[in-house]
Amino acid sequence: MAHISLQDGVPGIRSLVLYRPDTGKPLYELAQVLLRADSPLSPGERELIAAYVSAQNECVFCSCSHAAAARYLYQDEEQIVDLVLADYQSAPISDKIKALLSIAGKVQADARTVSEADVALARSCGASDRDIHDTVLIAAAFCMFNRYVDGLGTSTPSDPDAYRLMGERMGSLGYVPPVQL
Repeated sequence: MAHISLQDGVPGIRSLVLYRPDTGKPLYELAQVLLRADSPLSPGERELIAAYVSAQNECVFCSCSHAAAARYLYQDEEQIVDLVLADYQSAPISDKIKALLSIAGKVQADARTVSEADVALARSCGASDRDIHDTVLIAAAFCMFNRYVDGLGTSTPSDPDAYRLMGERMGSLGYVPPVQL
């Protein structure tokens, strides 16, 4: 049960955006820029980073919804998402994405531990400065989103189909704030 009065039947951050549209709108705009705007990383890779960080933070709503969006975007290779969440080092992804997920994990745990060696490894695997920048910003932003959602005890669906539908919406429409019912 949410710690504040939120609209019934609206899970996660969507309920918080309805509660405070003035703060929700820029948060959705940030998510849109980070996960859908121009980037050398694909939308699927960026959703994967968001899902990974959210899983590390044990934010069920965000990890499930962003994993669903990543699955939608990976299409026929959707199983990659679950393999990454289980153990990204053995998942069938590029060394570049593995290095970026390592950086994202360090940002999630303690951003001060990201080292020159981590950045050098990512670069040696083909990551550009923009890839590294976007990874760090996605990881940092999702730590905030996760804490916002969990800190206010928002509703978390238990039905996997609910997340599949969220993933399709996010994957096809991007980050559009909900409207008050």
